[in-house]
Parts: sequence; structure tokens; C-alpha cells
Amino acid sequence: MLTEIRPLPGPQERFLACTADIAVYGGAAGGAKTFGLILDGGRWLWTPNYAGLIFRRTFPQIMAPGGLWDTSMEVFSPLGLTPKQAGTEWVNPATSARLKFSHMQHVKNMHDWQGSQMAFIGFDELTHFTREQFFYMISRNRSICGVRPYMRGTCNPDPDSWLRRFLEWWIDEETGFPIPERDGKIRWMAREGGELFWADDPTTLRKKGLDPKSVTFIAANVKDNTVLMKRDPGYIASLKAMVSHERERLLNGNWNARAKAGSYFKRQMFDIVDAAPANFDDEVRYWDRAATEVSETSQDPDATVGLRMTRKGDIFYITDVRRFFAGPGETQTNIRTVAVQDRQCTVALEQDPGAAGKSEVHTLISFLKGFRVEAVLATKAKEVRAKPFSSQCTARNVKVVRGPWNDSFFSELESFSSKGIHDDQVDAASGAFNYLCRNMNSSRRSTF
Repeated sequence: MLTEIRPLPGPQERFLACTADIAVYGGAAGGAKTFGLILDGGRWLWTPNYAGLIFRRTFPQIMAPGGLWDTSMEVFSPLGLTPKQAGTEWVNPATSARLKFSHMQHVKNMHDWQGSQMAFIGFDELTHFTREQFFYMISRNRSICGVRPYMRGTCNPDPDSWLRRFLEWWIDEETGFPIPERDGKIRWMAREGGELFWADDPTTLRKKGLDPKSVTFIAANVKDNTVLMKRDPGYIASLKAMVSHERERLLNGNWNARAKAGSYFKRQMFDIVDAAPANFDDEVRYWDRAATEVSETSQDPDATVGLRMTRKGDIFYITDVRRFFAGPGETQTNIRTVAVQDRQCTVALEQDPGAAGKSEVHTLISFLKGFRVEAVLATKAKEVRAKPFSSQCTARNVKVVRGPWNDSFFSELESFSSKGIHDDQVDAASGAFNYLCRNMNSSRRSTF
């Protein structure tokens, strides 16, 4: 029986019909960008000796549930194709055509493709890659199979990405939204000596001795994805629950939206309660350590913060915050004193990357012998770690126990941004929240 897979009407269909050398697709979440990219790169698998390549920045992003590889299974398995090389490549044995999935985690990884010839090169979430990586791969975009070489990328808005500047002709500088009448319109670009030259027609660039390539941007958002709307009608509500600047980017497609004070947290998000449930499911005291005293040379240092959080079902309670300025020795003593008062509460210590951070935490764990202590490696930016916590605060799933520390806590949360000065209490809160969520997810998996 013949199996037919078609693009969705609208932006995805126009994306696959696009004739530009370089096309960028998306600009909001849920627009079926990944599906469109795979469909575009995979349609040539019945062309003899075709070679295509799709990148995600890291390998785990390729294999994440519901991500690039899972989506490719939805597309190619019904067509009778079988994956090769443990889930990194699709090959059609009848034509020797192949579509490979790979990562480019480090800038230097781009040189792994030196000498390669790929008729199709796609970047899933192009803002995650550097400008250097993208333009290097243009030199690998060559064809020996008869398919005209072309490149495609998907994206969500990022106002600080090189891609924002690359696409500036298609985006309103004032509002940050795509300009409707320019959607899908082709411009011509040439690059020489690291500088970009643009024109409305290729002749203008050729007269300057440049080799032009055609470029376009096609905008899409979640409302264009009718399949997702049927499968998950609550997806829009999930996007609306995000912090304001993320909501503007991912739901509305705004390329100008940046984090600012009040974007992540507002005091009215929290219900104040007299106590947390006594029969809670899990509890942790998470320490974000500064080990710095107030002095003449350090008038306004970061504080060491220990925040205690409990979980009952899907509701989280912030039950206590301890905050002080002290040197390393006094910090150790204070943390142990609080651990004694907390009794059976787990002590989580944020560990900075590198050997020094590991050594420091190891010393502190030895000092806390007799208590349940875990080191938590801080590997992501502060605002990235704060997003899941902020989303649950927006959904009113986080409550705060009444205490003298409340005002200081709320004030810091409301002033938090990606460029915040003091964010110790935010770090401790998001650390505690992420720790409890990790435990909750592990517990749920273990019951299956």
C-alpha cells in the first residue's frame, strides 16, 4: 500500500517549496519546524547517491524524547526505511542515499566535516550554533547526485543571537515581530572577509565580484501546527504559563523580548501559608554558597543562602530561608548548625564546575559527616536553571510559609533578570526546586 506523507498547509508547505539557497523557518515554538526540516532533508532518499545532514548542537538533543530522532522515526519508518548506526543515520539501500544526524557541540567540531559533500545541510535550532559554524558548513554544501545544494535552518527567537542580525530585514526593528509582507521573500547575500553584503538581486553583488546566495525567512507558530493542536490542545496554555519574555518569544514570536526585572517572578504569584503539610513527600535545604564577609573592600558581596523547600504531590512549599555573610570557616559552621536544626532534611550543596569546586564541596561534605548530603553540579546559566521554577510559580504551584525573611526573598525574586546583581536566593530556590523535581521524576520512573 502506498504511504504518503505531506507537509502541513501554510508555512510548512511554503518552506518545503522554497527555492532559496538558504531558508530559515520558525520564529516561535510548536510550528512543526523539526518535522518540516526532516521532511525536507529526507525527500531525496530515493535519489541515487544523495547525502544529507541535519545537526543539533549536542547528541543528547538528537535523542531526547519527542526530539529530532523520534520525529524522524515518525516520518521514515512508515516508508519502509530502517535506521542505521544506532540511530544516527537513515539509508535507502535501493539508492545508497542517506540522511545523517550529527552534533556540533564544540566550534572545533565543524572541522570534522572537512572534505565532505552534502547536498542538503539542516540546522535544527540554528540559534544554538555559532555564526562561524554555520558559514563554515556552507563550504560543505556541495552535490554530486543531481540535487541542487541548499541549506535549511529552524529557530526560536533569540534577540542576542547572530541570527537575529542575519534576519533583520525580515523582522520589524521596533516590534520584534516578523514583517508579514516580507515573509518568504528572497534576498541575496554574499560573504567576503567575514563581512556580509546584501542586495535585492544577485546582479548587484556579481558586479562587485561577489558570489551571491539567495536567502529567505518563513515565519511559523503553534497555531500553524494543526496536528499538535489536536494532539495536545493544552500546549498553548503551557506556553502562556512561561515567564513573560519567554512567552513573548515562544508563543508570539517576538525577537526583541529580553529578560528584565519582573520577567521571572512577581510577589502575587505566591500564596502565603502558615505552615507546610506535615506529611510531605520530600524535603531539601539547598545551599548557594558565597563565603564572603562584608568588609571595606567588599561592601556589597553575595550572600550564602540556604533555602528549605518541601514537596507534597505537585505543590512546593518554601519553608525557610537562611542568609548570611561570612568567610569559609564560619560558613561551614553555620551550615552545620542549620543542618542540626533541620534534623532529617537533606543538605544539597551547589558545586561549581572544575577541580576547585569539587575539592571545596568534598571538604564540606566531610565536615557534615552524619547528615544526608548531596553535591549538585551547577552546569547551566542561572536564568536557565530558574525557568522551570518560575513556570511553576506562574502556575501558582509554589507556596511560601510566612516568616520574617519573606520581604527580602520576594524583593530579590522580583528584581531577578538575566543580568541580575544579587540572585543568591533565586539560585537557592531554583536549585531546591530542580533537586526535588529530579527526585520526583526518578521515583515515578522506578514505579513503572
